[in-house]
Amino acid sequence: MAGNLQVPLAALLLLPVAAAMHSDCIFKKEQALCLKKIQSAYDLLGLNDSSLGCPGMWDNITCWKPARVGEVVEVSCPELFQIFNPDQDKGSVSRNCTEEGWSEPFPHYFDACGFYENETEPEDQDYYYLSVKALYTVGYSTSLVTLTTAMVILCRFRKLHCTRNFIHMNLFVSFMLRAISVFIKDWILYAEQDNNHCFISTVECKAVMVFFHYCVVSNYFWLFIEGLYLFTLLVETFFPERRYFYWYIIIGWGTPTVCVTVWAVLRLYFDDTGCWEMNDSTALWWVIKGPVVGSIMVNFVLFIGIIVILVQKLQSPDMGGNESSIYLRLARSTLLLIPLFGIHYTVFAFSPENVSKRERLVFELGLGSFQGFVVAILYCFLNGEVQAEIKRKWRSWKVNRYFTMDFKHRHPSLASSGVNGGTQLSILSKSSSQLRMSTLPADNLAT
Repeated sequence: MAGNLQVPLAALLLLPVAAAMHSDCIFKKEQALCLKKIQSAYDLLGLNDSSLGCPGMWDNITCWKPARVGEVVEVSCPELFQIFNPDQDKGSVSRNCTEEGWSEPFPHYFDACGFYENETEPEDQDYYYLSVKALYTVGYSTSLVTLTTAMVILCRFRKLHCTRNFIHMNLFVSFMLRAISVFIKDWILYAEQDNNHCFISTVECKAVMVFFHYCVVSNYFWLFIEGLYLFTLLVETFFPERRYFYWYIIIGWGTPTVCVTVWAVLRLYFDDTGCWEMNDSTALWWVIKGPVVGSIMVNFVLFIGIIVILVQKLQSPDMGGNESSIYLRLARSTLLLIPLFGIHYTVFAFSPENVSKRERLVFELGLGSFQGFVVAILYCFLNGEVQAEIKRKWRSWKVNRYFTMDFKHRHPSLASSGVNGGTQLSILSKSSSQLRMSTLPADNLAT
């Protein structure tokens, strides 16, 4: 009798570092469905485990329904093998039910399903997924620290408070929430390196996934708003920024709320399985994916429109400069807009979920995690207005500190009474202004 087969080691090493791929959960899901099918078959045929023939079983790879002696059972290759070789046609495996029990599977899983152990080294798979997880952990951590610093700077200096920077600040917040939600999701679902998360189905776990999807969708929509704001600013001559800003707030935070709420309600009533981290229902998943893909495509159109406007402005006689300098400025403007608009997301926007999974993981999880860092550097730390305001505050602080130390050195008795250099400066400035005002009538009379 053939015993239960051991699961290929390479399959178990597909660590669940991304929501798009959970090989361990696939096993558990298939096993649960298998047990239900076996019980249904027993009920339909009026059999039990002591009946003649071969009992139904789960061989750690696929499901075999109960069969009578002499019967040949054929099953399709498991879904798991599609992860390793998505281009391979789905084959089938058979077993004979003999008087001694189930025979060995023929052809073997590796031959029938297009997977060979020497094609993918387990160590390479392990290293690859751990590297991706380490990469996006570093990326989101770096982005979170940089964005927090940028938010403190923009909030601290009142001269930087304008509609453009308010939109940047909302974009920064969306990047920060996205990073935080990723860390919370990983902590809740994948704190242990086993497959216990496949059985999690608590309200708290589902709430974490709802929060995660809300943060991701909000981030995409604020990227869209950045593009819409800049395009409107270039097209319209008279642009009421303050009035439009409230609509930006509604679109940026309100639209994701509606989309994620609808998805959560539909998921609760039609696909309330697990922790909602798996998206087996394509129709339900498009409730979230549709608006995201739409915002990416509209942003791409706005990006092209802005580039056309920039080309026209740079080629106008008023701009001056030779042809090389024009192209240089255009290239610099284009590179600055790509991370702000999220143009890199168009690479995999319409590709199926099971196509180029390795490249998608590196591109969207790995490199995408540094997008917040790049945006904060370009639109805060390298911003001329921000740098000028920081330098002005630094010079003011140094002057005040100099006069404070000088005043304490010259007048220690007054310094000990609580009068500081800043107060002395204000007193001197007020006295000088009053002196100038008192001398104005005499000057007028002299003239």
